[in-house]
Amino acid sequence: MSLPSATRAPAATPGTPAAPTAAGARTARTRRRTLGLLALLVLVVAACAASIAVGTRPLGLGTVWDALTDRSLRTEEAVIVWDLRVPRTALGLLVGAALGVSGALMQGHTRNPLGDPGLLGVTAGASFAVVLAITLFGVGTPAGYVWFAFAGALAGTVAVFVLGSAGRGGATPVTLALAGSALTALLFALVRAMLVTDSDSLDAFRFWVVGALAGRGADVAWQVAPFIAAGLVLALLNAPALDLLGMGEDVARGLGQRVWLARVVGLAATTLLAGAATAACGPIAFVGLVVPHVVRAFTGPSHRWLVPCSGLLGAVLLLSADVLGRVVARPGELQVGIVLALVGSPFFVALVRRRRTTTL
Repeated sequence: MSLPSATRAPAATPGTPAAPTAAGARTARTRRRTLGLLALLVLVVAACAASIAVGTRPLGLGTVWDALTDRSLRTEEAVIVWDLRVPRTALGLLVGAALGVSGALMQGHTRNPLGDPGLLGVTAGASFAVVLAITLFGVGTPAGYVWFAFAGALAGTVAVFVLGSAGRGGATPVTLALAGSALTALLFALVRAMLVTDSDSLDAFRFWVVGALAGRGADVAWQVAPFIAAGLVLALLNAPALDLLGMGEDVARGLGQRVWLARVVGLAATTLLAGAATAACGPIAFVGLVVPHVVRAFTGPSHRWLVPCSGLLGAVLLLSADVLGRVVARPGELQVGIVLALVGSPFFVALVRRRRTTTL
């Protein structure tokens, strides 16, 4: 029996394409995300190759391949590859991925498009601990800074969480951001006070605070690798909860999500990732801030895709900036923290001006 004319579906106008179905839109979105993930994997490989081949002494890809595949070589090029550039590249991969993922977590939990790892007092706590290590204990090597910086980052995050949890409403994104800003201002004021009174501490501290991969050996990478690995696992586990929290805490609770647990896991992941990265290389800005915004251009707001893609792009960005610093200042070197500040800030301004950032 035919439908009445009032309820019969309108016939498609000849020559006009049919409206896309929901299934077709999901397929196109999944294809775009998959292609973006594969492209990032290719860029990671290319950035690693450039990081090993480019330096004060350029090495051909054939020479690099021979050194990597034949450990029996005792040539000068093989020593450069294995003793200097491979550890530096590995550390860049770890730190870049940690900063990218921690930035995505921070923006997701705080609902703040300007959120970065320093928002929870990680950078300020690590800086304060490093100054104490230099002033009180005479620590003077990056391997010695690592544990003090990580402890300071952890203490800073715990202090922010305690301050942000005080009161009737408990810990919320707003109270955590306010507590982080207040504690950061206090700790940086104490850092400046100690540096003014001790010129030796100032000389040692400035080499750490600039943010660099240079001068860090394999021992530093091995020290921070377990913390970064644990933070990445927690971040991936926290991603589905972030998607639910994006619909509102009341909706998330109605769907069975324990909001407090999601916040604690996210806070722990951010502390491990940002604390280990800052401890290893010093404060490196811009990566955790801009990488999630770039990745959202093809992943959308889904944290199941945003978190791993942010890690890959963070590694690509950090390694690329490190390579650029070696090229522009040859035979010297421009530290990666300076390169990211010079190149990254204008890029982020241009990104914001060209299009609206995706709603968090």
